[in-house]
Amino acid sequence: MGQDWDAAAYEKNAAFVAELGEPLVALLAPRPGERVLDLGCGDGRLTLALQGAGCVVVGVDASRSQVDAARGRGLDTRVMDAEALAFDAEFDAVFSNAALHWMKRPERVLAGAFRALRPGGRFVGEMGAAGNVSAIARALTEALARRGRSFAELSPWYYPTGPEYRARLQAAGFVVASVDVFDRPTPLPGDITAWLETFAGAFQSGLPDSARAALFAELRQALAPVLLKRDGTWWVDYVRLRFHAVKPG
Repeated sequence: MGQDWDAAAYEKNAAFVAELGEPLVALLAPRPGERVLDLGCGDGRLTLALQGAGCVVVGVDASRSQVDAARGRGLDTRVMDAEALAFDAEFDAVFSNAALHWMKRPERVLAGAFRALRPGGRFVGEMGAAGNVSAIARALTEALARRGRSFAELSPWYYPTGPEYRARLQAAGFVVASVDVFDRPTPLPGDITAWLETFAGAFQSGLPDSARAALFAELRQALAPVLLKRDGTWWVDYVRLRFHAVKPG
């Protein structure tokens, strides 16, 4: 089940995604003149950072809204399915932040990333790992079950373990330099409902319009004892997987 994206809502509710991606840019260590593919570029905020480092960057994303927003920043971005990348040995690096966990056929994504790289090219990414947003997933599972619906069938998320993703990278042909999994509890800029509307819209699929708001209101009530701090700030229990892999030269 796909996730619909609205670039304006994303910029308002999810600016922290790009801000927290800055260490990933440091891991990539972009060099002037390199050709870089930003896989799942979103609204282009980190694509712009790569371009600012002197790279020639192409961004791809499945969302027309996000691609249009990135183009508005003056970037070369294209609507493209990450499971069917149309590149062959064109890039020195593939970069991906907070996007790979939206791609539920990782073997196709990794094959495309491998094919897009020149020999010796590197693939650096960060995504949700096993256990990511576990409190939200539990609440969703219970709320959907009460409605006769299945979390597993509706979920647009793919959250692998570190060993699982290392094995997938190796199966695709990469030499893995590092795979790190770490907790990253993250404060939200607003209410948990805005997070749900931005990142969990797929779970409303099939519900009548009159029932959609009720689902998220129920989730908000269930999550408040776990994710709402005394100062009124909502936090999300993120677990991240960050990796660096290389296509053999």
